[in-house]
Amino acid sequence: MGSLLRTSLLGLALAFAACGGDAGPGEGDAPLRVALLTAGPVSDAGWYAGAYEGLLAIRDSLGAEVSHQQTRTPAEFDEAFLAYGSSGYDLVFAHGFEYQDAAMRAGEQFPATTIVVSGGGRVAANVIPFIFELEEGSYLAGMLAAGMSESGTIGMVGGVEIPPVQGTFRAFEAGARAVDPDVEILEAFTGNWDDVAAAKEAAAAQLARGADVIIHNVDAASFGVFQAVREVVGMGRTAWALGMNRDQNDVAPDVILGSAVIRIPEAFLEVALALQARGLGGEPIYEGASEGVVDFVLNPALSSRVPPDLVGSMDAARERIRSGELAVPRVPFVETESGIR
Repeated sequence: MGSLLRTSLLGLALAFAACGGDAGPGEGDAPLRVALLTAGPVSDAGWYAGAYEGLLAIRDSLGAEVSHQQTRTPAEFDEAFLAYGSSGYDLVFAHGFEYQDAAMRAGEQFPATTIVVSGGGRVAANVIPFIFELEEGSYLAGMLAAGMSESGTIGMVGGVEIPPVQGTFRAFEAGARAVDPDVEILEAFTGNWDDVAAAKEAAAAQLARGADVIIHNVDAASFGVFQAVREVVGMGRTAWALGMNRDQNDVAPDVILGSAVIRIPEAFLEVALALQARGLGGEPIYEGASEGVVDFVLNPALSSRVPPDLVGSMDAARERIRSGELAVPRVPFVETESGIR
């Protein structure tokens, strides 16, 4: 959706904060009923954990009745949508690109339920893709990776090769080449978001090929990437990891230089406020650096290791992204009437 919705969502959140958070149901009003579907565990310290924190923020701030289900297969997706739609839930966050087909089916069956698909690519009257422009954070991560690499080789480990992940990696590459046009960039996909062993193996293979800074775009499997980096550091090498999707700096604070962050809890709360205020139309919602939802956050414990001129270059790029002067690479995947965008 365009800038009008972005401004409206931000305005609602600011108004909510100014009122001390007292936006819950009035006496006699039925509470907002909100559900969350995740395809992996909310203990992943990343993508799913941020969504669960968002669900709890809606509960605590709005007095909503909330529920969460972990669903792994398309059949389970359909069953969960059926359960929540039949029970009269107002809002369902389906947190992942993989939910979009089941969400479209459920949207037709339950028109009174609004379904927000994080990273979704299909739109209906009550099915809303929520696009986090994480590329804007991963571009800055790429700048840091190239600037900190001593070997001139950096790596990327992904889960499933879907467009939102591809977008973050293309932006990471662009940020890296903005600092070092000759940097070598390795890329691997494990085919699984949560397979810690597979992600560790992929990261170890890249480290063996000389990579000394590795970013991931997986879920619980990120622990494998961090462990691989820790092990080579334990053997005397200099190597770094970068977090993704959430501030993961405290997960492995000895090796994570920084994280490309989505502030999912704040974003989810904005959506719930907008739904309460006036409903959501059948258009995508885009939120990124300009809205303060996406950023790159250096690890305070290691920030002294980053040269000040590199930090300055990243800060300047951040401001150019926020102002719209710098457009980072993206992989379009949202289906609209005018085509893919």
